[in-house]
Amino acid sequence: MRPLILRHSLSLDGYAAAPPGVRDDVFVEYDEDEEFIAHMAAVLGSAGVHAMGSRTYRDMAGHWPFQTGPEADAMNSIPKVVFSRSPIDTPWPRTTVCSGDLATEIARLKAEDGGPILAHGGVRFAQALVREDLVDEYHLLVGPFAHGSGSPLFTELTRLTLIDVKSFPKGNLALTYRPATSASS
Repeated sequence: MRPLILRHSLSLDGYAAAPPGVRDDVFVEYDEDEEFIAHMAAVLGSAGVHAMGSRTYRDMAGHWPFQTGPEADAMNSIPKVVFSRSPIDTPWPRTTVCSGDLATEIARLKAEDGGPILAHGGVRFAQALVREDLVDEYHLLVGPFAHGSGSPLFTELTRLTLIDVKSFPKGNLALTYRPATSASS
């Protein structure tokens, strides 16, 4: 079974999305360096499929097809699955729409052959994956900024085990966690 990896950005004070009235593109303010870009390209390129909610899909489909470089190559060449209960245009090549029960659709994707499922937030989609206990690994990107408010990724106690930490010259962190087993909780 292939794992579901949730890749999500967080502010230093733990928020996963902007508070009402603040644009998300202003909320996440990574100052990227070559090491960070190479790390992101490796994470994105390791996926067998990119999974996302409809809002994130629309945002990414409006951005990545017009970009170049290793991150863009990974985003554009790997199949996408968009989760949407309403009809959605899919201008990005190699896109499948899933509109059924989230847990059932993820179980189906996990049972398929191929590399990991790399899920990208929106916070509501990410929270649903966490709430349904569908995440096998968390790749959390923490930027050197704090906002003081916003939406959290975790809405209830979630025990995790730290697997890896990478720090980058301009202050970004890449944290990798797995759900803690009940024996170690």
